[in-house]
Amino acid sequence: MNELKIAFVTPEAVPFAKTGGLADVSGVLPSLFAQRGHTVKLILPFHRCIKDNYPNAERLDVHLNAVVGSKQFDGSLYRLHDRATGLEVYFIENGSFFDRSELYRDPVTGNDYEDNADRFIFFSQAVLDVFRRLDWAPDIVHVNDWQSALVSSFLKTTAGQESLFQKTKTVLTIHNMAYQGQFPMETGLKLGVDPTLLRAPGPFEYWGKINFLKSAILLSDKITTVSPSYAREIQESNEFGMGLEGVLKDRCDDLVGIINGVDYSVWSPQKDTDIPYKYIPANLSGKKRNKLELLHLAGLPLRVDQPLFGLIGRLDNQKGLDLIASIIDEMMSLDLQMIVLGTGAEEYHMLFAQTEQRYPDRFKAFLKFDNKLAHLIEAGADVFLMPSRFEPCGLNQMYSLKYGTVPIVRKTGGLADTVVDFNEVTLEGTGFVFDEYDSGPLLDAIKRAVRLYARRKTWHKLVKQGMQKDFSWDNSARQYLELYHAIVHPTT
Repeated sequence: MNELKIAFVTPEAVPFAKTGGLADVSGVLPSLFAQRGHTVKLILPFHRCIKDNYPNAERLDVHLNAVVGSKQFDGSLYRLHDRATGLEVYFIENGSFFDRSELYRDPVTGNDYEDNADRFIFFSQAVLDVFRRLDWAPDIVHVNDWQSALVSSFLKTTAGQESLFQKTKTVLTIHNMAYQGQFPMETGLKLGVDPTLLRAPGPFEYWGKINFLKSAILLSDKITTVSPSYAREIQESNEFGMGLEGVLKDRCDDLVGIINGVDYSVWSPQKDTDIPYKYIPANLSGKKRNKLELLHLAGLPLRVDQPLFGLIGRLDNQKGLDLIASIIDEMMSLDLQMIVLGTGAEEYHMLFAQTEQRYPDRFKAFLKFDNKLAHLIEAGADVFLMPSRFEPCGLNQMYSLKYGTVPIVRKTGGLADTVVDFNEVTLEGTGFVFDEYDSGPLLDAIKRAVRLYARRKTWHKLVKQGMQKDFSWDNSARQYLELYHAIVHPTT
């Protein structure tokens, strides 16, 4: 394939800054594109956490400016160069907007920063100024979620007539429809676009408000989501489309789902440096030893004949915690033990603390973030619980498969695309899948897992079938590059 010039624009990316799965995607894909011989620039804000942890970032002799409403703001440009892959990482600095302790929320109030609209209008305008200052015309500008969506929208409106961008094409990836960047109508006056675009049925207007994500859905050349099932779901109902299902359905021919990948250099029991015992499908003795290590750490008795359930993640209703809450006592009456790791809603902190008190020999909750412990739970648990209400892609179910930790998931989004329900007749499948979002079907799936665990030979077959699945980033990167080429070099 011909070499492409790709700008990958994102509000966060590992290892620089992270609040969620968007950062994992943004941290991997640009490097893979660069390794395949493409010219890639990864662009994100110079958040405080980046400035503190990467003092070697080079400040370039580039002065940026961006207009937000009637005000002009200055910015500086910093760069890191990954010589191993050829990837160039650019950071846009403006202390008043990005020198903050958290990326999007005020840690004091727990609410979004009041000036988030201004912050990301500035960022989007400054990204375009980076291209101008570097005199670099990307073939593809790939934006991610509402925080960078306006880059795509501006390229089709205010910046669309500039000669530098005449051949530039745009791709928007939606990582979670729940976050759209909705702001009061007066925010539209800060965008600098033709006022007619701010009125219904213009691309920026949404029920009397301004919606950053909607504008990019309507104006980008192509739209992707992080799994094929999620791409379908967000067009079909308000539950998943969050009010933009009709807009997405209008763009159905330009909407594609590409499943996220897993970095197996980090998340693999053969290579994991965060677990005490490594193991392979042909020899699972290391997994048994990790289970003993995990039970010891949790202060639970060593009941190796009982399945150990693990749950890792944000403790809120999206992740199905309301279902678990309604059956927690019935679960604990089964022949199992369970370990939870995560933080979230206070009601679930209280629930799990009380459950731990009632079932001290069966249940342990670690109400915190602990990456090393997350790896040990993946390696030491027998079953992974992930009954999400919706899940655009999900990563833990894919980690679990590789670690031989059988997932229990709801059939939604990326969970539906990556876990196959186990058939006890044909012995095919990789996990336990339930359809209806209700505690009854979830409890039935849990009971199926407990029963099957007692059939050791069949259980080991299920475990090994999951471990053989390959959800590496290579396949995802190939699909993105094929999409880029189809946009830049359409067949006639």
